[in-house]
Amino acid sequence: MYNEKKIGRITGVLYLIVIFCAGFAQGVARESVFIAGDAIATANNILANSALFRWGLVTDLIAFSTDIAISVLLYLLLKSVNKPLALIMACFRLIAHPGVATANLLNHVAALNVLESDGLTSQFSQIQLSELSMFFMEAHHLGYILAGVAFGIHCFLLGYLLMKSLHFPKVLGILMIGASFGYLIESFGFILYPEHKVIFGWIVGLSAALGEVTLCIWLMIKGAKLEKI
Repeated sequence: MYNEKKIGRITGVLYLIVIFCAGFAQGVARESVFIAGDAIATANNILANSALFRWGLVTDLIAFSTDIAISVLLYLLLKSVNKPLALIMACFRLIAHPGVATANLLNHVAALNVLESDGLTSQFSQIQLSELSMFFMEAHHLGYILAGVAFGIHCFLLGYLLMKSLHFPKVLGILMIGASFGYLIESFGFILYPEHKVIFGWIVGLSAALGEVTLCIWLMIKGAKLEKI
């Protein structure tokens, strides 16, 4: 038997780790060096902040590895509502971050490696290497967008299960469904209308903050209403 309240609080703490680590990797390690439309400036920033850039890789790996545990714990918390749907919900989270997003980190590594490789620097000009590094940065962003499709579906299923559960406030489910639409709007919106990516970024940022941060805080404070599952 499992103590549901303890599992809920552990899930909340792990969720906080994911939010912090993923936020640092994307919002600080990559966004602080990326200059849209300027490959040379971006390359110079990456080289000047290579330690920060590597920490972005490390914190992303921590976040995505932690998401494996979160997937299992969310399944344990919600399998009593609908076991097959809870399993599907957990699988979509595993696909999104431990799967697609982790593999996508190869682009993050490549953006730095092409600039530091002695073999490449002797064969290609700085402009060529900068453009190649920018290509990997943009490929990484697209990989994030693709992972967002699976994560958006996960959030929708999670929100539905939270709404149907007797042990969680329905507002948490509503907010998570809102977050799911934010992720899906950003993913499909970027693919179809990349010129509006800033707007899509704001949409997912606000909706995810409302849904995921609220769920994280509630889990850390309340855990869940039942004693055991």
